Amino acid sequence: MARVGRMASSTLKEAGVPLGTHAADVRKRVVAMEQLLERSFKIPGTNQHVGLDAILGLIPVGGDLIAALMGLYMVWEARNIGMSKGKMLRMVGNVGFDWLIGLIPGIGDAADFFFRSNTRNAKMILRHIDKHHPGSATIDN
Repeated sequence: MARVGRMASSTLKEAGVPLGTHAADVRKRVVAMEQLLERSFKIPGTNQHVGLDAILGLIPVGGDLIAALMGLYMVWEARNIGMSKGKMLRMVGNVGFDWLIGLIPGIGDAADFFFRSNTRNAKMILRHIDKHHPGSATIDN
């Protein structure tokens, strides 16, 4: 069993995913997860981006549940860097609202364009990292 964990760990390292607990590693993982869930694909002919969250939302009930579980990963990362319980509760509320609204056929799919819970949560985490771990800040080009 430990061998499987080491194999998965080495595969993630090869893919460039940082595995450490340092705030800079958490920043990279949170940004990557937000990108995957909210901005992975550009809609042709528009300037609008969608991600896995919106695509999974097209699958009734199960897709929204999978997207919500993926969104809760960011709450787990927030816990690891010491965010307050109040902020984490707000993050869980964002994911929960996104999940509940996603259960409504049609409306939930449209809501994924306007209420991006993962983007909101990523911004909260990044603000926390910038304030409490300033040495991990990055410069965007």
